[in-house]
Amino acid sequence: MGVLLLAFVIGVVAGLRAMMAPAAVSWAARFGWLHLAGTPLAFFGAAVTPWIFSLLAAGELVNDLLPSAGSRKAPPAFAARIVSGALCGAAVGASAGSLAVGLVAGALGAVAGTLGGYAFRARLARAFSHDLSAALIEDVLAIGLAFLTVSR
Repeated sequence: MGVLLLAFVIGVVAGLRAMMAPAAVSWAARFGWLHLAGTPLAFFGAAVTPWIFSLLAAGELVNDLLPSAGSRKAPPAFAARIVSGALCGAAVGASAGSLAVGLVAGALGAVAGTLGGYAFRARLARAFSHDLSAALIEDVLAIGLAFLTVSR
């Protein structure tokens, strides 16, 4: 049950910020918190992978603050979040010998994170009367959830 929950939560992170989840998973694999050697997802633990995903995550954080940022519910963005959640959930699952279960849980978490994150941010933006504060709170939530998930 624990692996299922962790895979779902890393999927939620992917739903909030598509690149945050792979950045967290790749750092966890690199530090040896996730054991992915011998799995199809061993690339997450390569020396360069955390840096690449971290740069992509940082770019996503900046892009999300721009007025030109697209909707996370648009089909390409939604699909990217589901793929990210599925891969990261699979990595969490594979670390415990349950790759397929993790993949499904991660994908479902990404759907929940995308839709729930959209609703949560919209409510925060209305409460603050602007989106910047809501976006920053969502960023902190995504970073915190990512760290808590992969450090388990």
